[in-house]
Amino acid sequence: MVITKKAINSETCKTSISEFLWSIELQANNIELFILAFIHRSIVNERNDFAPEHNERLEFLWDAVLELTITNRLFLDFPEKQEGEMTDMRSALVRGRNLSQIAKSLNFQKYLYLWKWEEKSWWRENDYILANTVEAFIWALYLDSGIEAAENFIEKHIYSTLSHIMENKLFKDYKTLLQEKIQAEQDITPHYELISESWPDHDKNFLVGVYAWKQKLGEWSWSSKKKAQESAAENWYLQLNN
Repeated sequence: MVITKKAINSETCKTSISEFLWSIELQANNIELFILAFIHRSIVNERNDFAPEHNERLEFLWDAVLELTITNRLFLDFPEKQEGEMTDMRSALVRGRNLSQIAKSLNFQKYLYLWKWEEKSWWRENDYILANTVEAFIWALYLDSGIEAAENFIEKHIYSTLSHIMENKLFKDYKTLLQEKIQAEQDITPHYELISESWPDHDKNFLVGVYAWKQKLGEWSWSSKKKAQESAAENWYLQLNN
């Protein structure tokens, strides 16, 4: 998809995103907010005439709605749980991979606006990009239709994955799970190293590797070192258990 500053108001873009909203039983009051939610920074960085801004402006405030909604539901639904347990459950629900899987189940990748290089690099399937798009989409929904609409979407598509998380014991932090597994099998503690940084100082992306047995087990990139470490651990842990 190619989007321009004029195209953000075009019937083509409006029709495409409206069809997506219809497919998940939503309607927009301001369709431009939802178009913005699908604009990746690559297309703005390379051609600033393509779009006025990218979705990370919306993503910036996503947790104000998502984490509050999840926290409230967990508090009400699990009166027997302690704070630490509910924190682990919430972290699992809002984890990047979980959000990415939700995005794929809703076909978010079809509607992303990417620069041509990213189109060729399979970025439509990139977990980091898809998770960020879900975050931006939630904030767009909140701005467009209010807190109730955003909460309904979160409960229907995100909170509903909790049963799967609990059944498969995915509520634990993956860095802890990976450490426990490797220590039990090899009596070695994995560690994490920063491989590279990219993008400008105000908009960084960190590539982090997880290491054990004097070798790199895997790597992952994210917008913060902490999230990159967690995702690298998660990716390798899941590989070990397949």
